[in-house]
Amino acid sequence: MTYCLRVADLPTTERPRERLQEMGAQYLATAELLAILLGTGQGPGKLSAVGLGGYILQVLGAHQREPLAVMRSVSLHELMQISGVGVAKACTILAAVELGKRVFQARPNDRQLVDDPAIAAAILSNDLMWQVQEHFAILLLDVKHRHLGTQIITIGTATETLAHPRDIFREVIRQGATRVIVAHNHPSGSTEPSTADVALTRQLLQGARLLDIPLLDHLILGGGTFCSLRQTTDLWEEFPQGD
Repeated sequence: MTYCLRVADLPTTERPRERLQEMGAQYLATAELLAILLGTGQGPGKLSAVGLGGYILQVLGAHQREPLAVMRSVSLHELMQISGVGVAKACTILAAVELGKRVFQARPNDRQLVDDPAIAAAILSNDLMWQVQEHFAILLLDVKHRHLGTQIITIGTATETLAHPRDIFREVIRQGATRVIVAHNHPSGSTEPSTADVALTRQLLQGARLLDIPLLDHLILGGGTFCSLRQTTDLWEEFPQGD
């Protein structure tokens, strides 16, 4: 029996790349878009590239989860646990997902002004609010407090994550931001800051003053709401920032 493992082995009318050229990317199924990235198939039953794309979506959508929502934060290790997905295919998928995020965020003529913690929380909600593990993220801003982008710095366990000030400010500088808001989620749903949250915020405020990169807030998201440490603690009075 002959299997169609490569996109090139499919009939011309069924090849995702040719269909994209003829109809446009918006008309392709998600499995077909994945097939273009994958190039070849395999997995259980020696699936075609399109079949493997569908299988990946099926696995990611297990337990009634939306596969595309899962893909926004899927890890290299998780992808490589799927039959037929090796390191090359997993890296290709992750690169495409990250590129999509950056294209969506890069709207230079329509940069949102972030002048309220609720606005920052809304921007970060998609990446942080309902995660089952703690994620630590930064919201990058320009000198006028306009949104430049967001970046996940670390992913921890269900109860804790680790973020070092060095890693946070390295990314802020690398991205060319001049203001920053840091944020993380509490999978428990409680937004009460822990002792560790307060200690980290104090460290970050000290570092922000030394680097002259104002830290505007530290947000904790969870359970559909958020907490602003700037509004609920006296830390910013201890370490005034040049907003």
